[in-house]
Amino acid sequence: MRIDIVSVFPEYFDVLNLSLFGKAQAKGLLEVATHNLRDWTHDVHHSVDDTPVGGGAGMVMKPEVWAECLDELLGPDELLGSQPSVLIFPNPSAPLFTQRDATELSRASHLLFGCGRYEGYDARIPEYYRAQGVDVREYSIGDYVLNGGEVATSVMLEAITRLIPDFMGNPESIVEESYTGEGALLEHRQYTKPAEWRGLRVPDVLLSGDHGKVDRFRRDEALARTDKIRPDLIETLDCTQLDKADRKTLMALGWEVSGPHPRRLQ
Repeated sequence: MRIDIVSVFPEYFDVLNLSLFGKAQAKGLLEVATHNLRDWTHDVHHSVDDTPVGGGAGMVMKPEVWAECLDELLGPDELLGSQPSVLIFPNPSAPLFTQRDATELSRASHLLFGCGRYEGYDARIPEYYRAQGVDVREYSIGDYVLNGGEVATSVMLEAITRLIPDFMGNPESIVEESYTGEGALLEHRQYTKPAEWRGLRVPDVLLSGDHGKVDRFRRDEALARTDKIRPDLIETLDCTQLDKADRKTLMALGWEVSGPHPRRLQ
């Protein structure tokens, strides 16, 4: 996968040389390049923003600077539709970025991130590139506002790249994670040795050596945690895919499971 990141603070992404992300680049799984948006300016102050049309506080990033940058990084093949890339802008006003999005984007060959600053980027930028046939995505990572798109880009990159084959040392480690796969639930709690620490003991079933009981315990805890913290995820489960034990657990938690999806009993 090739990844290009445009920012007025490209040095922020030095962190991508660390840990698994850095190892993936060394192995050739990822090719990452950061770019300073100011390199595409032509004035003495390297200005990338201007006052909002219609008035208001703050500054808005200028479309002409972004266009020169994106035209060059996408290249004529992309703009002609023959070399598909995904152009991504973090935006607190956009749809929420999810594990499903991360899974889809992990299969892309080229991701280009545009990190906004100030009051954001001119709305015509994504509009223009969509009209040229570019796959443009705008995502929020949560119901809050950051100073710029760098943090959000880093979050999305972590979620996306760890799903690339051979990125993780043990691919099984992502199978039961929160939000993963169809019928996604929050992950069960994890423990390690010692079995007892400061008066707190690991649940006995995890020490039993009975893998069937351990799997059932973890599944039941995942259902219970999801019911408590994210009941909206329970509502998306397909009841036809639930086994007898799942149904029993959900009924005990106050869910009706006879329909296509679980429904909270009043």
